[in-house]
Amino acid sequence: MKKRTVAVVMAAAMTIGMMVTGVSVQAGVEDKTLIVGFDAEYPPFGYKDDNGEYVGFDLDLAQEVCDNLGWELVKKPINWDSKDMELNSGNIDCIWNGMCITEERKQNMSISDPYLYNTQAMVMKKSREKEIMKSVKGLTVTAEQGSTGEGKIDGSIADDDTVKVSAQDYFKDANYVASDSMAKALMEVKSGTADVALVDSVCALGMVGEGTDYSDLVINMDNNFGQQEYGIAFRKGSDVTEKVNEAIKELYEDGTVDTIAKKYGLQEMLIK
Repeated sequence: MKKRTVAVVMAAAMTIGMMVTGVSVQAGVEDKTLIVGFDAEYPPFGYKDDNGEYVGFDLDLAQEVCDNLGWELVKKPINWDSKDMELNSGNIDCIWNGMCITEERKQNMSISDPYLYNTQAMVMKKSREKEIMKSVKGLTVTAEQGSTGEGKIDGSIADDDTVKVSAQDYFKDANYVASDSMAKALMEVKSGTADVALVDSVCALGMVGEGTDYSDLVINMDNNFGQQEYGIAFRKGSDVTEKVNEAIKELYEDGTVDTIAKKYGLQEMLIK
């Protein structure tokens, strides 16, 4: 009898827990708090500055949206490969950090209007660019786990009519190794444990070049692996998506989005 009582109590507790979690899924508006999940190693969209504060284009824009709507912004670093689970479990209210819109994501999530263009860039050592661009056969290529680059390489993200060169075909004779983040993918190339990284071009442009930690690397975008668009992901059926869309529209109109984009060198990539 005791065992049965304990089991009933535990079952009830689990049910209540699920109900509470269910409430938190829709709490982004009700308690005027928006929990944004982001990759903390993804400049210029989300990263830690010299003062130890999380900043970036997406986080700055999220703050402006929250100020516009009278919400409190909570910045929550997440493992990018677990972003879908974090969202669906209610641990975060949205994924807002350079997330490419795909058909699969549109089916499973509520996606905002696109706000930024992106493509995939190959990053390699300057001294080996000619050799690597000649052939990647037998070389080691890396990309962030769960990223568009990985999806393009393994074919889980289908090519569309913007693609001139299929990444899946291009890297079919290379050895693929996943990295925890795009920053770590670049580190793998710098250290020589990978020959080439496939990363978002906007990330590469913000992290590679003279005056950066990766001044010995070079960005090559000769192969057009297709154009992507960034969007913000909310849970399917969320009523928050349209509120955020409207807020961002107002921020475009008053020049705020352009000001933030200029701060991070992203003006030419904005979708207006």
